[in-house]
Amino acid sequence: MKKALIVTYYWPPAGGPGVQRWLKFVTYLREFNIEPVVYIPENPSYPLADESLVAEVPQELQIIKQPIFEPYRFAEIFSKADSKTISSGIIAKEQEQSALQKLMIYIRGNFFIPDARKFWIKPSVAFLNSILGKEDFDVLITTGPPHSLHLIGLELQKQTGVKWIADFRDPWTEIGYHKKLKLTKASRQKHLNLEHDVLNKADLLITTSQTTKAEFESKTNRPVHVITNGFDQLPEVSYTSEDFEISHIGSLLAGRSPEVLWKAIAEIAKENSDFRNKLKIRLAGKISSEVKRTIEDLGLQEHLQIEGYVTHKEALRMQNQASILLLLEIDSMETRGIIPGKVFEYFASKRPILAIGPKNWEAGNMVRDTQSGNYFLFSDKIEIKSWILDQFKRQQTYGLEKLNSDISKFHRRELTRDLADLIERI
Repeated sequence: MKKALIVTYYWPPAGGPGVQRWLKFVTYLREFNIEPVVYIPENPSYPLADESLVAEVPQELQIIKQPIFEPYRFAEIFSKADSKTISSGIIAKEQEQSALQKLMIYIRGNFFIPDARKFWIKPSVAFLNSILGKEDFDVLITTGPPHSLHLIGLELQKQTGVKWIADFRDPWTEIGYHKKLKLTKASRQKHLNLEHDVLNKADLLITTSQTTKAEFESKTNRPVHVITNGFDQLPEVSYTSEDFEISHIGSLLAGRSPEVLWKAIAEIAKENSDFRNKLKIRLAGKISSEVKRTIEDLGLQEHLQIEGYVTHKEALRMQNQASILLLLEIDSMETRGIIPGKVFEYFASKRPILAIGPKNWEAGNMVRDTQSGNYFLFSDKIEIKSWILDQFKRQQTYGLEKLNSDISKFHRRELTRDLADLIERI
């Protein structure tokens, strides 16, 4: 049996989609003759927590921990909310930032390169160097963000010669919020240099999207492979509801919230009394005040239900009973390659997905290709309105239907099979 040492920051009880990827990989790796050992921080400062995920950690899994120094703990003295938001990569528009927020973003961007978890690099390298000297590992895997973890891999490869795979759940210098970090010219160049070193020294690179793969292939000759996020088998639950629930799960900030959608829903509600009487808009996660205000200004406040952050288990329940699941992305070139982790569990729920995002959005095309719903641009109000009304009429006639889409290739076990093949190859 081969042995893989996996370095990750996000791990239960952390919440959010970043935890799911490697929690599920390690769950299935043993089926493919690979023993995973996970290295995580002992005292992390997670922006979200979901205690229910702790029960999903395999009992036989070996987990190694080392303390981490987290500067965000000090930032919380000034503003706990701003600290958690910025650490999640959620940055408000320039004109909406307070003086404190601007200062915190400038410090984050220019004093903590590549990110605020950089203080874990040196102690981790020293600790893992001794581990690699005592135990025989076939491969080291680092997963980011935070991309500082890839610098742990870079140094360990240099010192020990261990085979190293760098897994990128998000891009590095091309991610949307990178331009909002108020980087100086020198800081920007330092990011580019570190990214270059990682992309050109890792034995193999993994991305979650074809767009990021293409970006990396323009920067390195190292092999780049795509392994998307995925889903586990969801429990078979039948729901019958008189309501027509339009649901979104995850952070919903102003830039990701298309006003065209809320206008289309408001127009249908005004024109169709049956739709108006059964409409429910459910939003789970961090919802910006601007989004809430936009929905209320269009007269939809009585239909709006804001759930706040929900556990993964509750998110699955919401997905299974939704009439329409919303998949929304910022309308910009930089976001075309973003595939939200939740889309795969959306697929598994077999509920119709309404995707609205930028032109040539990879996630939107996946929704169409799997026949899991439809994908529209921010300018497609008439088409969005027509599609929503069609889904409403179908539910009135047939009830909550399960779609017939073939999504088996996105099951976590099949994706882990792909990962195991890469490990064998390396």
